Amino acid sequence: MSETTGASYAAAGVDIEAGDRAVELMKEWVKKTQRPEVAGLGGLGGFAGLFDASALKRYERPLLASATDGVGTKVDLARKMGVYDTIGHDLVGMVVDDLVVCGAEPLFMTDYICVGKVHPERVAAIVKGIAEGCVLAGCALVGGETAEHPGLLGPDDFDVAGAGTGVVEADRLLGPDRIRKGDAVIAMASSGLHSNGYSLVRHVFFDRAGWSLDRQVEEFGRTLGEELLEPTRIYSLDCLALTRTTEVHGFSHVTGGGLANNLARVIPDGLHATVDRSTWTPGAVFDLVGKAGQVEQLELEKTLNMGVGMIAIVPAESVDAALTTLADRGIDSWVAGEITERGAHTSGAELVGGYAR
Repeated sequence: MSETTGASYAAAGVDIEAGDRAVELMKEWVKKTQRPEVAGLGGLGGFAGLFDASALKRYERPLLASATDGVGTKVDLARKMGVYDTIGHDLVGMVVDDLVVCGAEPLFMTDYICVGKVHPERVAAIVKGIAEGCVLAGCALVGGETAEHPGLLGPDDFDVAGAGTGVVEADRLLGPDRIRKGDAVIAMASSGLHSNGYSLVRHVFFDRAGWSLDRQVEEFGRTLGEELLEPTRIYSLDCLALTRTTEVHGFSHVTGGGLANNLARVIPDGLHATVDRSTWTPGAVFDLVGKAGQVEQLELEKTLNMGVGMIAIVPAESVDAALTTLADRGIDSWVAGEITERGAHTSGAELVGGYAR
C-alpha cells in the first residue's frame, strides 16, 4: 500500500515564507515615504493603511481625488532586463500625475504586485522603486498587496498596479470651467516614452526591426533597453508649485491617446487648443519608432507623448512666472500653443505645423 502526501499551499506553488521575507525587505523603503499624517499609525503588514484625516481640517471644503493605473507592457521589458527598481517610478507617475490634473495634492498610495512566484529580493526592488517615486511625488506609501499566482503567471512574470488619493480645496479645483480664450498652453518635456504605447514600441523594435535590448543605439547614447526603461517623469510637485506661484487654469497629463486627445479632455465646449509642433523637437526614440516601424506621424501622435508629458494652461500674463517656476525646478518647458474659439470644423485640440529639427 503506497503512501500519499496531502495537498498543501506550498505544493500548489504559493510560498508564504517567501512572501513574509519580501515584506521584511521592503519595510525600510516604505518607511522613507512617511508623511506626518501616517507616522506612528500602524505600519506595514497590517490589514489596511491608515492616514490621519484630521490634517484636512485646514481645508474649508476638502475634495478627495482618486486615481488608479498600471504601467502596461513596460513590465515585460523590466523582466527581460532583470531591472526591477525603476518600474515603480512609472507606476507612481501614472497615478499621481492624474491626481494633480484637478489640482489635488497626492496624499497616499497603495500598490498591487502580482507575481508567478515570489522572489523576495525582486519584490522588494519593485517596492523600492514605488517608494522612491512616492518620495518624488510627496505622498506616502501606506500599504499594498503582493499576490502569488502560480499556474496563471510564469515564475518570472509579474504585473503592478496602484491607486492614489489626493485632496484639493473645492474653490481651487481645476477643470475645463476655468479655461479661457487667450490662455497659453505650456508644454513640459517628458523623460522619454514614459509608460504608454509599449505594445506598439515592442512590436516595432522587436517584431519588425529585430533589435535586441542590448543593442547599442547611437542616437540614444546607450542600449535600446536602457532607453526603453527610462522612468516616467513625475510632475506632481512641479504642478503644485505652479499653482502656488502663479494662476493656473488647468493641467493635462499626456498618457495613452497622445497629446491632442488628452489635452482635449480638459478643453470646454466652444474653445479649442492649438499646439504648434515647431516649438519643440521630439526625442530620438520617437523618431526611431516611426522609422523602424514605418509608423505614420498621426499614428505616433495618437499613441506616444512625442516629448511632452504634462501640459499647463495659464493666463497669458502668467506665462513668464510659470516658465520661471518650472525652470527653477529643473523642468524644461515652453509655450507650445494657445486657447482660441472653436470653429465649425475644429475639435477640442489639434497639433499644427511641423516639428523643429
